[in-house]
Amino acid sequence: MAKTEIKLALVYRDMWQSAGKYVPRVDQLVRVAPAIVDMGCFHRVETNGGGFEQVNLLFGENPNTSVRQWTQAFNDAGIQTQMLERGLNGIRMSPVPADVRELMFKVKKLQGTDISRTFDGLNNPQNLALSFEYAKKGGMIAQGALSLTFSPLHTVDYYIDLADQYMDRGAEEICIKDMAGIGRPVSVGKIVAGIRKRHPSITIQYHGHSTPGFSIVSSLEAARAGADIVDVGMEPLSWGTGHADLLTVHAMLKDAGFSVADVNMSAYMEARKLSQEFIDDFLGYYINPQNRQMNSLLIGPGLPGGMMGSLMADLESNLKSINKYLTKNDKPNITQEDLLIKLFDEVEYVWPRMGYPPLVTPFSQYVKNVALFNVINLIKGKERWSIIDDNTWGMLLGKSGQLLGDLDPHLVKLAQEQGREFYTGNPQDLYPNQLDEYREKMKEKGWDTGQDDEELLEYAMHPRQYEDFKSGAAKERFLADLEQRKAKTETPSAQAPTTAAVASTTAASAHPRKYLIDVDGQSYRVSVSYDQQTEASTLEPREQTKTGTASQDESNLKVVSSPLEGKFYLTKDSSEKAIQVGDLVQKGDTIAYVESMKMVNAITSDEEGTVVEILKEHGQEIDEDEIILKLR
Repeated sequence: MAKTEIKLALVYRDMWQSAGKYVPRVDQLVRVAPAIVDMGCFHRVETNGGGFEQVNLLFGENPNTSVRQWTQAFNDAGIQTQMLERGLNGIRMSPVPADVRELMFKVKKLQGTDISRTFDGLNNPQNLALSFEYAKKGGMIAQGALSLTFSPLHTVDYYIDLADQYMDRGAEEICIKDMAGIGRPVSVGKIVAGIRKRHPSITIQYHGHSTPGFSIVSSLEAARAGADIVDVGMEPLSWGTGHADLLTVHAMLKDAGFSVADVNMSAYMEARKLSQEFIDDFLGYYINPQNRQMNSLLIGPGLPGGMMGSLMADLESNLKSINKYLTKNDKPNITQEDLLIKLFDEVEYVWPRMGYPPLVTPFSQYVKNVALFNVINLIKGKERWSIIDDNTWGMLLGKSGQLLGDLDPHLVKLAQEQGREFYTGNPQDLYPNQLDEYREKMKEKGWDTGQDDEELLEYAMHPRQYEDFKSGAAKERFLADLEQRKAKTETPSAQAPTTAAVASTTAASAHPRKYLIDVDGQSYRVSVSYDQQTEASTLEPREQTKTGTASQDESNLKVVSSPLEGKFYLTKDSSEKAIQVGDLVQKGDTIAYVESMKMVNAITSDEEGTVVEILKEHGQEIDEDEIILKLR
C-alpha cells in the first residue's frame, strides 16, 4: 500500500517575524536561498507578505528589490513561494483601498510570489472575497486562512462552515492558521477532517506556532486527518514563539507512516549557519531571549507568536516608564515578569468584552494594546479603556466587519459618549480608491512609480514609512538605534552615549523651535534654529492679540503631555494640517499623534487655550508624560 505523501513548507519570513522586529537584508536572503533549495525537502517557502515590506522600509531597504531577488532562486527551482496578506488590510495594519489591494496582487505575482495566503482578523468572508478575486486575476493561487482561536464561540463546526464560506467566495486552498498555537490538537484534527470530508480534492495546509506546546501534536493530527502540507521552521529560529522544527516534524511524520521528502543535511547545516550569521550580524539585537522559549502561560490569553517579538520590546520600554512613575510616587518597582503576567490577565479580561476577535494581526495588537494601556493606567490609579486608538475603535464599531461576540455595555456607552457611530455595511466601502492620488503625489515629488508600478504600490500601502525611506530618515534612525543597541550590549556599564546617540541628540536639538511672543502689544511668531556655529531667529508679525507680554509668568501656562511613549507625529499624513503656534485648542481636540506598539494613537488635549510653544518635532521619539505643547 502506497504511503500518503505529506509536503513541507518553510515559513522563513514568519520565523523572523515571530522572533524579533526585523528580517534579513536582501543580500543575506539571496545568500541563504540556494541552501534552502538544496535541502530538497520543501515544496513551498514563505518569502514575503505580512510585515516583510514594512520592516524593509524601516531599516532603509527597498522591499521590491528584496522580494524580486529573494524569490528568484525558488522560482528557478520550481519551489512555490507564498506570501501572507491580511485581506482588507493588505500587508499593513489598517484598511487598504480596493485599487491598492488589486495592484498588490498583480505586483507580487510579477515579483515572483505564487500563492497568497489571505486571512481576515475577524474571519469575515466578505472582507476576503476581493482578495481571492484579485489574487486569481493577478495569476496567484488564492488560499483562504482560518484564524484559529479558542473560545465558546469558535467551535469545530464554526471553522468547518467557515471554510465552506471561503470557498464559495473563491478560495482555491484552505490554511488552518493556528497563529497562537492554542488550537487543541484533537480539535485541529476534527476541523481538517470535516473540511476534507466536504471537499475531498482541496489542498489543506496546516500552520501552527509552537509557543504553548500544542503544535507538534497538532501537526500530526492535521496530517492524519487529511492535511496535504505542514508548515515548519528550522534552527536557529524554531520552537519558542516560532514554529515546530523541520527535523522533529519530519521524523514524526515518517514514523507515522507518511511519505516525506528527504532532508539534505549538508544544505540544512549551511542554511542554519547562515541564519545564525544573520542573527550575529544585527538581527539578534532585536530578538528578545524570551521569544526563544516556549510558554504555556500563553494558553490563557492566546496571544500569537507572530507578535511576541514586538510585545517583549513594548514591555521593555513600558516597564521603564512604569517604574519611573512608581519610584516617583515612593512605590515598589515591578519586574518584566510581573508586567507580563498582569498583561496576560488583562487580555483575558478585555478579550470577551471586545467581542472575541480572533487574536491575529492586527486584532491581536488591538486587544494587546488596550490591555497594556489598561494595565499601565490601573497601576497609575486611572481607569480602564482610557486609551483606545482609532483603528481599534474601527474594529469595535464594525468598520472591519461584524464581531462574533457582543461588546461590553461599557464600551457601547463610551462610543456613544464620544459620538462614535456603529457600522453594519461593507467595510471596503469606507475606503475609496487612492492610487490616482498617490500617483499624482509621486509625480509632484519627481519619484518614479517603478517597474510594474511597484513603487507606487509601496507608497500607497505604507505612505509614511515610504517617505522616510526615500528621504533616508528611516535608515539613519535604524543605524543610530542599532549602534546604541550594540554599545549597550558590548559595554553595559558604560555611561557615555555612542557617537550615533550624540549625533541623534544634536540633530534633534538643531531643529527649529517656534514661539509666540508679544513686544509692546504687537504679537510675533518666532522661529529659532540652532547649529554648532550659529544661532538664528526670524520674526513674523501677526495680527494684534490679547495674549499678554513675553515676560508673563510661566506658571500661567498650561501644558499638554503625551500619555504614552513612542514616535511623535504632528500629522498622520501629508494631507493633514499640523497644529501651529497661535492656534486655538479646545478640550478634546486632536493635537498630534504617537506611534506606539504598531498603532498610531491620536493625542487629544485635556486643556484649552492658545498654543504658545511646540516642544516636539515631527518624527522625534517621545517619552510618556513628556510635554508636547504649552497653552495660554
